[in-house]
This record gives sequence, structure tokens and C-alpha cells, in this order.
Amino acid sequence: MHLDHVTFAVGPHGLDATTEKLGSALGSTFVDGGVHPRFGTRNRILPLRNRQYLEVVEVLDHPAADKLAFGQVVRARSEAGGGWLHWCLAVEQLAEVEERMGRHAVPGNRHRPDGFNLEWHQIGTSSMKADPQLPYVTRWDIAPEEHPSQAAPSDVELVQMEIAGDPQRVADWLGETVFDALESIKVDWAAPNGMPGILAVTFRTPHGDVRI
Repeated sequence: MHLDHVTFAVGPHGLDATTEKLGSALGSTFVDGGVHPRFGTRNRILPLRNRQYLEVVEVLDHPAADKLAFGQVVRARSEAGGGWLHWCLAVEQLAEVEERMGRHAVPGNRHRPDGFNLEWHQIGTSSMKADPQLPYVTRWDIAPEEHPSQAAPSDVELVQMEIAGDPQRVADWLGETVFDALESIKVDWAAPNGMPGILAVTFRTPHGDVRI
């Protein structure tokens, strides 16, 4: 289990303005990720060190966005002004996670602008929708070199997350090994006064640490 990526929902000014603002803060340029046809969304990504990436996602005017949990949470977060949406863990095998959650993973895919079809299976987005402190889990069904973190060279590293929530709740959800997946990333847990979820993420750049 490994922290795969963190996701930021666009604000009222859309994908271009949101990625330009974040890219300027981090001194980096986002890559066009393409469209999620099953979810009714599209994204841009910023590859990070340690096989991780930052995703900025926007909901489309598409029926799928209204039917599935992922599109629903993106739309709701964007309509609330945008901001941090969720964190995702990657695993090589999903059987143990499926057994723990009592459900089966569902397929996902994203059509990149170069025509390549990224494919994966994911589980836990419905629970993440109800309780945003919880991560969801992905198993990539692609060659390692096609992982989004490999889309461009990067000198930016995710070093810290601040999450409104209860680590015991997360451990009950996925087991204590969930914290091993964070490796050297520092996590500050805060008791939420409102909705739980990611409050801020800190990135290490060549120009210093940047908290978003």
C-alpha cells in the first residue's frame, strides 16, 4: 500500500485558472491528463517525486457525473468553491481490501490526449463521499512507466498533509497498515469542527516548502 495521489477540485474559475494558480505557487507546470468517461470528469496532473502526483479535477456536463460518487463529490466540492477533495492509496492486489470493505472494486479509465487509455480498479469512493477523511484505494492495470507520476520529470515532493479527522477511524477502515503507506509523509490530524477531510498539503520545491 502506497500513497498514490491527492486530488484538488477546481474552483469557480475552472480548470485553467486553478492549475495556473497552483502551478505558479509550486513553480511547476501541470500536464493535461484527459477525460474520465465513466465518471464524467477530466483532470490535469502534476507529477511528484516518490511515484506520486497531484490531480486537479473538473466535472463535465455529462450524465455519468450525476450517477457515480466520484463525479458527485467533484461537483459538490467545486460548487462550494473548490479545494482539496481526497487522497488515494495504491495497492498491487485488491482482494484483501475488497474483503475488508465487503464489496468489489469497480473499473476506471482515463483517455489521455496522446490516445493512451489508462485503466485501473478502485474501491471506496462512496465511503469517501460520506466521510472525506477516508482514502479510497486503486489498483493500476497498466505498465509502471505509464503511471501518471511518470508523465514528466519532477523536483516537487509531497511532504505533509493536514487532515480533519480521526486516525482511528481511518485505521478501522483500512487497517493499521494504512499509516505505513504514508511512509515519510507527516500527517497532522485535527479534530474537525465541520466536515472532515484534507485541510492542507505541503510540498517541498527547489524554492522552499509550499503549503496549499
